[in-house]
Amino acid sequence: MSLISLKHFKEAKSLMLKVMPVARRVFGERHLLVLRMRINYAKALFFDPSATHDDLREAVTMLEETERTARRVLGGMHPTTVGIERHLQAAREAHRARETGAS
Repeated sequence: MSLISLKHFKEAKSLMLKVMPVARRVFGERHLLVLRMRINYAKALFFDPSATHDDLREAVTMLEETERTARRVLGGMHPTTVGIERHLQAAREAHRARETGAS
């Protein structure tokens, strides 16, 4: 069970913001654990019903960067890369829907 699956988005975002810099320093930007932390942070941003337009834009940007890194390090067929692509599509759709609703 994760904070995101429990819908504790604020706590998940706070935790990821604290541990991601440490993990990047210890393991490096391309480590699978760091990639998964970035995915979880983005998911906490765009699954949150109270997400702002900026939150959704940040989620899309983070997933785009993470997808490029995962593709380079793991390859396009790796399950993590495929999952990132799926989450990126969902984040983009949420971002577009917010933009359309705000217009």
